[in-house]
Amino acid sequence: MSKPTQNPDSQNAGRLSIGRRRLLQAAGAAMATPYFAWNPRTLADETTSKNDRMSIGVIGAGGMATGNINSAKRWVDVVAVADVDSGRADGFNKKFSDGKADVYTDYRAILDRDDIDVLHIATPDHWHTKPLIEAMLAGKDVYCEKPLTLTIDEGKLIRKVQKETGRIVQVGTQQRSTFNLFAKAMAIVNEGRLGKLHRVQAAIGGAPTSPEIPVAEVPTNLSWDRWLGPAPHVDYRYLKSGRGRANTNCHYEFRWWYEYSGGKLTDWGAHHVDICNWALKLNGQTEGPLSISGSATHPVEFKNGVPQQNDRYNTATAFNFSVMYPGDTEMIIRHDTDNGVLLEGDKGRIFVNRGKLVGQPVDDLKDNPLPEDAISKVYKGLPMEHNERTQHWANFLHCSREGLEPISDVHSHMQMLNVCHLAGICARVGRDLKWDDSSEQIVGDEEANSMLARPYRDGYAIEMG
Repeated sequence: MSKPTQNPDSQNAGRLSIGRRRLLQAAGAAMATPYFAWNPRTLADETTSKNDRMSIGVIGAGGMATGNINSAKRWVDVVAVADVDSGRADGFNKKFSDGKADVYTDYRAILDRDDIDVLHIATPDHWHTKPLIEAMLAGKDVYCEKPLTLTIDEGKLIRKVQKETGRIVQVGTQQRSTFNLFAKAMAIVNEGRLGKLHRVQAAIGGAPTSPEIPVAEVPTNLSWDRWLGPAPHVDYRYLKSGRGRANTNCHYEFRWWYEYSGGKLTDWGAHHVDICNWALKLNGQTEGPLSISGSATHPVEFKNGVPQQNDRYNTATAFNFSVMYPGDTEMIIRHDTDNGVLLEGDKGRIFVNRGKLVGQPVDDLKDNPLPEDAISKVYKGLPMEHNERTQHWANFLHCSREGLEPISDVHSHMQMLNVCHLAGICARVGRDLKWDDSSEQIVGDEEANSMLARPYRDGYAIEMG
């Protein structure tokens, strides 16, 4: 399938020709508001006219897409849905478009449509890179769920294509748009309240195990071959559970199979390691990692980094890793303490998660508050009119209209996701690794270095033409 040749300058000019709508008019007021401002009316007013709304195509119509479009529906109209599960696609279409959107099994039909302004990709992890790259090459801006990639080498290609096309890509790491917690914590760091960071910690919880999951008949509404896509062809497995979700190697539970994901290390790691990395960069500690050491527990046996059983979940259930950076700065990634991010500097320490922001530097804000623009500075000076996932979507749509870099850009995302992937490789091979950040290669370990990429199954290569 041919794609139009992209010119980044002409794309940006095209975006700007849409016109600066009232979204920007609210920016000045937002920037002058202490810490953050919630003002839903401004963006809602912008989209009262049909001409102000954006048409969106959705690739992957499961739970994440449902939650995301619920947050974005005040600004977008869903006109196309692609999913390999027709039941999910039809249900999504009915919920968000009264059944009027076009439904596809093959997402590539959406990429060719000129009437679609932006795309949302909410597929399983192993299906992120291919449609994202093809969407950028087709001239589309994309909000893509995290983690962007299954491997480190996929990230190199995504960054290359994004730089060449100039497309706007927002990663679904919405903690960056939580002003009263994570962004406020970053403002504390950026104002020098913690001093030099010598230890940061991402506590992300453990992963589940499963019993043996038998081979089962593929549901009639599911195209199993297309669900597998780039991954090796295996049998569909399903076991009904008396508690919660069923055990399977398909919907949702794909997270616990290295074939399709990185387990907790890339699922929650993509959130909390991102905050750790953001803090280091804001603090001027910009050099990448040097090494990773630690251990992990798996529910199956591994040989040469490969799971030896294919009938149950295989990602790490427990782990503790130490990632070393220049200047003796350490990042800890662990499963066994309170979920959240701990930042320790030579002037103080803070802890932040989705429910609290605590520590002496936080208490000190009562008598020594942050400057009024402190959070605006870490939020790239972009409008701050909502909070959490709704704000993350507002940020993406604003940046798409104006040709600006969003708060969760692909380059910062891949810097931190490399660390998550390295932890996964360290877990699978069971030994310490040295990392050359400039070349993005594992040093002196041929077997581990071979895990920076994975082959794509025949018929599912990325279409670069």
